[in-house]
Amino acid sequence: MNEQMNISLLGVPLDYGQSRRGVDMGPSAIRYAGAKERLEAIGHSVTDTGDVNIPAGERVGQETSGLKNLEEVTAACTELAERVSEIVKSDRFPLVFGGDHSMAIGTLAGLADHYSNLGVIWYDAHADINTGDTSPSGNIHGMPLAASLGIGHERLVNLYKDGQKIKPENVVIIGARSVDPGEREMIKELGIRVFTMHEIDRDGMTAVMNEAISYLKSRNIDGLHLSLDLDGLDPLYTPGVGTPVPGGISYRESHLAMEMLQDTGLLTSAEFVEVNPILDDKNATADVAVGLIGSLFGEKLL
Repeated sequence: MNEQMNISLLGVPLDYGQSRRGVDMGPSAIRYAGAKERLEAIGHSVTDTGDVNIPAGERVGQETSGLKNLEEVTAACTELAERVSEIVKSDRFPLVFGGDHSMAIGTLAGLADHYSNLGVIWYDAHADINTGDTSPSGNIHGMPLAASLGIGHERLVNLYKDGQKIKPENVVIIGARSVDPGEREMIKELGIRVFTMHEIDRDGMTAVMNEAISYLKSRNIDGLHLSLDLDGLDPLYTPGVGTPVPGGISYRESHLAMEMLQDTGLLTSAEFVEVNPILDDKNATADVAVGLIGSLFGEKLL
């Protein structure tokens, strides 16, 4: 029997950070796939706190300094930050469902109320470390890591509370295989630890996770956040994502990574993002998300 955790689920039906509609239904899809029931079957106490309020409406895709829908993303992420902070304050584990990855700006801002040296595992095909200057698209879902590191548009950098929310030396990116030229420069400049698909293929997921975990432990982190984009997996397993990139992490490798994270006992928060039911095949991507959540929270075969 795993140690019982008190988990608060929070949905973020946000689709303003990118250009393909439908990802706002991601939280509903993950709930429909049985996330709460799966966690309760493991033995955890789970409260579903509902969704961040994001007004539906026709998007005009307005740009501010090269950023699309800045007002809408900022408003949603500010409320998300407040709610994540409240969950942590009440000694509960925040488990956040998205929604596009721009929401991580809000999640990390809320966590910054409670952790001064937070470790972050960014499980993603993309580095998400663009700014308005380097982004080819202007979509904010490609910018949350940069904004959280204190780089980019002041509205995103200073969201909820001013300045940098996490430190570059406390971030590990796993599964990268689509990195823009400006992001490459930023990663080198900041010295961020990245495990691309090359390392995963060459060394295996066990070695990659062991190294990532050892690296973060050596930083004396005071909490550990997992930001998992379903496009980190190969689209063979997760067809319902907005920016699929072939050649990704396998289903089994991802379960192993989650199991190894669970075994550390370090994890303090998590988010699962970019589930888009409109692009999906019979809710397969949400089913994978829930399966990974099971492994992350201690589900065992025997």
